[in-house]
Amino acid sequence: MKRYFITGLLIWVPLAITAWVLLLIADVADQSLRLLPASMHPHNVVGFDIPGAGVVVTLAIILATGILTANFIGQRLVSWWEKLLARIPVVNSIYNSVKQVSDTLFSSSGNAFRKALLVQYPRAGSWTIAFLTGVPGGDVANHLEDHVSVYVPTTPNPTSGFFLMLPRNEVIELDMDVDEALKYIISMGVVAPPARRSKPSL
Repeated sequence: MKRYFITGLLIWVPLAITAWVLLLIADVADQSLRLLPASMHPHNVVGFDIPGAGVVVTLAIILATGILTANFIGQRLVSWWEKLLARIPVVNSIYNSVKQVSDTLFSSSGNAFRKALLVQYPRAGSWTIAFLTGVPGGDVANHLEDHVSVYVPTTPNPTSGFFLMLPRNEVIELDMDVDEALKYIISMGVVAPPARRSKPSL
């Protein structure tokens, strides 16, 4: 009975968590319906609420924003908006910090989280997976030569972790996609990626 119970648990737990996350995202996205006039809300148009309608509206807003800001006029408006936010105390520091992180993570020209690495952490002889985020900058670069900046995520929640600067010759680049490395971390080593030929150090 115990074996059957655990087998059933392994089937239902991932499904339940997936459904919970999707419902949470849909619930947050449904808040975008407040941007529409009351006469355009699904309940007033078809007579009942449509689950996930906010997701469609959110995606449409994001796509429309991208299209509008891709041209010269849109870029000038964004520049004017950012200059306006820069004049507001507290808001400017929060906005600039979030924007720098989002530009680094989501920009197609960025290099963050493009490589999975093997590093020794938290002590020598103990290995874990990290992600390359760049090289030390500012005054730190004057004190650390030939170092790389890495992010070491925690398990099973990779959204928290540690920022480290390690010697380049102590870091091993893995022949592993970032998605595969994340799955490996989240599963606590259970879901191992396929074996490939090893890569030399960075």
